Amino acid sequence: MVDRFLKGKTALVTGSTQGIGLAIAKALGEAGCRVAVHGLGDADTVNLAVAAVQDAGAAEARHFDADFLDPVAIEAMMGEVSNWGAVDILINNAGIQKTAPLADAGPETWNAILAVNLTAAFHTMRLALPAMRARGYGRVVNIASVHGLVASRDKAPYVASKHGLVGLSKTAAMEYADAGDRGSGGVTVNCICPGWTQTDLIEPQVQARTQQLGGGRDAGVADLLREKQPSLRMSDPSEIGVLAVWLCHRHAHNMTGTAIPIDGGWTAQ
Repeated sequence: MVDRFLKGKTALVTGSTQGIGLAIAKALGEAGCRVAVHGLGDADTVNLAVAAVQDAGAAEARHFDADFLDPVAIEAMMGEVSNWGAVDILINNAGIQKTAPLADAGPETWNAILAVNLTAAFHTMRLALPAMRARGYGRVVNIASVHGLVASRDKAPYVASKHGLVGLSKTAAMEYADAGDRGSGGVTVNCICPGWTQTDLIEPQVQARTQQLGGGRDAGVADLLREKQPSLRMSDPSEIGVLAVWLCHRHAHNMTGTAIPIDGGWTAQ
């Protein structure tokens, strides 16, 4: 039997029209949440995502739009979501990546990646956390990356953004650690740091590796995993969703300021 322990709560999941974000949105819906879906995509993509969250069991699901390169748009979206339902749970998942050597990345790439991956999370958090404190319950789960803990070549803007997100999360966790109590659930801020996960975001790297090897896609995937991830297995987005939902439980009231890797042993090396 599914535990509907989040019934009556409202969650905003950024970047949730596909991949990890959609998996988390569905998991929250299954636990009884009302879910604000956010993300890019045409009308069919958005409608399918909202329907998937509703089918998972969400009390209600609705799409909210905002260009995460624009702080004004982010603030407007946060106001719209708050009017729809006070944000009890904030999942910052929206992210972009482009691989290139540091010297070739360029200011446009740097600015865009930092804006979406880090600055947007700063804005959603600063707007959501005060009301969470007032209610005595709130959960912020920032989807960082294994690259919030360690670096890789050719990913300077991405690694910088994810390290920054981990640091931002730790600071917010300290500032809100005394909000609420065990009974209300408190206010916590944590990061999940996935390693290789089966999403569209990694597909360009898979294709590049496949071309280098001159083999099929499976060979490219295997080569990526062999280089970094000792388990030699990718994670499924649904597995990230399970952890995100667990962090929203009241019994996780003292788990805050953490950066939890789901990386098949990558950061244990």
